[in-house]
Amino acid sequence: MRSVALLPAFVFLVVAGFFFWGLDPARDPSEIPSVLIGKPVPEFELPAVQGRTLGLSSADLKGEVSLVNVFASWCTACRYEHPLFMRLKAEGVVPIHGLNYRDAPDDAAKWLDTLGDPYTRTGADRNGRVSIEWGVYGVPETFVIDREGRIVYKHIGPITPQVLDETLLPLIAKLQ
Repeated sequence: MRSVALLPAFVFLVVAGFFFWGLDPARDPSEIPSVLIGKPVPEFELPAVQGRTLGLSSADLKGEVSLVNVFASWCTACRYEHPLFMRLKAEGVVPIHGLNYRDAPDDAAKWLDTLGDPYTRTGADRNGRVSIEWGVYGVPETFVIDREGRIVYKHIGPITPQVLDETLLPLIAKLQ
């Protein structure tokens, strides 16, 4: 009977422990592991974003190393990382594919028309179902895909010059 009375206190301590672990400033939120690392990309097929001719499907992610960037016009962090993707496109380093997350068609098209379109293919994930299958927590997120169509790396949050130069580019070079 006494152990039943202590159960709420035990549950509280466990929940509090996870809460404080999550708030640890030494933890890097971009390093949340993905269960999809090393596995094929989920099967999907998305129509093109308005004003684009090429949609995005799992079949498009086989045969070459590529990046998949999950973005949205309403995402301020996406605007921050966008010039880096434009740079990668200009340099021809790696194909970049966009997965547009829960965006209004006009807004997504206007965003890409205004800021530039770094994507080879851009799929409109209007209801967010495909992003959920990819394990997306929020936007932006970027995935490195190998030649066999497997997810090799996942970055949560905006890509910074440091992440690009120290993590993504060396990984892409190794896979190519």
